[in-house]
Amino acid sequence: ALGKREAVIVGGAVILTLTATLFASWAWGFTLNRVSLFALIFSIGILVDDAIVVVENIHRHQQLFPENSLKDIIPAAVDEVGGPTILATLTVIAALLPMAFVSGLMGPYMSPIPINASLGMALSLLIAFTVTPWLALKWMKSHHTSPSHGEHTAQPETTGLAARLPDFFGRILRPFLNSSRQRWKLLGGILLAMALSVGLTGLQWVILKMLPFDNKSEFQVVVDMPAGTPLENTASALHEMGVFLSKQKEVLDVQTYAGTASPITFNGLVRQYYLRADAEQGDLQVNLVDKHQRSEKSHAIAQRLRPQLENIAMAHGANIKVVEVPPGPPVMSPLVAEIYGPDEAGRQALAANVSKAFAQTPGIVGIDTSLKADAPRHRLQVRRQRAETLGISVSAISQTVQGALQGVDATYLHDGNSKLPVPIRLQLPIQSQIGLKDVLDMPMRAANGQLVPLSELVEVKSDMIQKPLFTKDLLPVSYVMGDMAGSQDSPLYGLFGIRSHMQESALPGQGELGEYWIQQPSDTYREYAVKWDGESQITYETFRDMGTAYGVGLILIYLLVVAQFKSYLTPLVIMAPIPLTMIGVMPGHALLNAQFTATSMIGMIALAGIIVRNSILLVDFIELQVAQGMDFKEAVI
Repeated sequence: ALGKREAVIVGGAVILTLTATLFASWAWGFTLNRVSLFALIFSIGILVDDAIVVVENIHRHQQLFPENSLKDIIPAAVDEVGGPTILATLTVIAALLPMAFVSGLMGPYMSPIPINASLGMALSLLIAFTVTPWLALKWMKSHHTSPSHGEHTAQPETTGLAARLPDFFGRILRPFLNSSRQRWKLLGGILLAMALSVGLTGLQWVILKMLPFDNKSEFQVVVDMPAGTPLENTASALHEMGVFLSKQKEVLDVQTYAGTASPITFNGLVRQYYLRADAEQGDLQVNLVDKHQRSEKSHAIAQRLRPQLENIAMAHGANIKVVEVPPGPPVMSPLVAEIYGPDEAGRQALAANVSKAFAQTPGIVGIDTSLKADAPRHRLQVRRQRAETLGISVSAISQTVQGALQGVDATYLHDGNSKLPVPIRLQLPIQSQIGLKDVLDMPMRAANGQLVPLSELVEVKSDMIQKPLFTKDLLPVSYVMGDMAGSQDSPLYGLFGIRSHMQESALPGQGELGEYWIQQPSDTYREYAVKWDGESQITYETFRDMGTAYGVGLILIYLLVVAQFKSYLTPLVIMAPIPLTMIGVMPGHALLNAQFTATSMIGMIALAGIIVRNSILLVDFIELQVAQGMDFKEAVI
């Protein structure tokens, strides 16, 4: 619409703006990562506006005053749009910058977006008023003509798209400008469209979620066998799952860790996977082929393989969780219920009931608790008097039992082929380690040379393995965890489904079950209570802070527009289109089958600034045309 030279000028201004923004971002202390790059990509469409407004107005003045040279046109053209452009840029910054104050885990994750975008907007305004006019002076073609004496310069005819736009807008706008009834119909249609758009979330045609899953190159299967399971049984279950996974065409390789912690991962930072070193615990690290070599995303693959893995685990009596790399801050689990109460037994009973409520809710998978099942333990207590009578030391008895079960290196073999000595290990066969019979039958030599069975020197005492106790902020707590699968695939909907079963989980005779969303109970010794945590907590904190930032941004925009137009009513007219973003945003998510996430909210906040920016320019030009004597309706068109 403007021309090739004008397009080159605008493109050069955008490149300069991005370069300066990268330098400003580096000076601010941000690194070049996908979040900061997202901020730059996100703001490119906004950054180009200032240069386009300036170049377009210079081009318009060339059409209006062809007898003037570029040196005369540029100052007047830039001055004409200077005030509205500055105000429009400040409104976008006012809409974006409050997002930098989002708290919680998402704060550091999101702060580069508003800061980088605001820096880019400020720099684009500076370049639009300095570099862009200079480039226009150097590169744009001058339409300067010197009219002969007594001749009037004819206005050049408008051609192309610009010639058709007045008739197009006239046909659309005149019925509403000429009829109040049509205006009321338009208002009713807008309100109905907004209500229907918001209703899409209630119908679950638009799913609300913290962040969408990314297409990662890996996922993890966390396996928990029954308490007291031998390491060999855990390894057998992991091996069967590994064989199944290795046969999938999307799987590159599988790493198995039985009875030992796997290397720390992004999830492991919060979920404390580095502590998983018991014999009944295991991990499967599943690495996928490159995303260009598979048709499904990692999340779809993990969801598809989950049922088969659960069937294999069920055959071994195991519980599994398919864990994916989170797109945002890591949490203990997408769904977490923190159980508080006055005593440990009551908390464990309530946690078991809440776990049943999780299981009764459709779509909840990977249910787990911090409770440990009872596992028997046998302790060998040395009969000291009998051992001392026979001249056998306690340390000798301990070393004998340890060597029988764990093995002991008796000597080393130098075979002439190995670089290092080969240890010769003495140990009972695996089948003899089941139970204590063969261990207790082992003979030990007394001081007089007599062989005495170990059963005469020790006493077998049985008890239960001690269970771990958890605290959070010095308050005793138990955890119930789960994940959401299925078509909704958002923990928020799973949470709402669980709540319908929560009153059934209350302990009898203990009163009503307390429920907390934001903070822990103030007095855990007065009631049993559930505090919801996990992704729902981060979602609440993020959307709460972003909603507050949205409100603060609207107030700042209103104050800026009031200061510019010296009116309290005009800013309301300018800001009226902001709610209309719902009409485009929600149906767009529904049509594209996209979830409404925190990044969607960022887009809506940015839209508020962009819409106000366009409204400011339109209203300012309408007022300018009216001041020059044009009819109001014609000025609007």
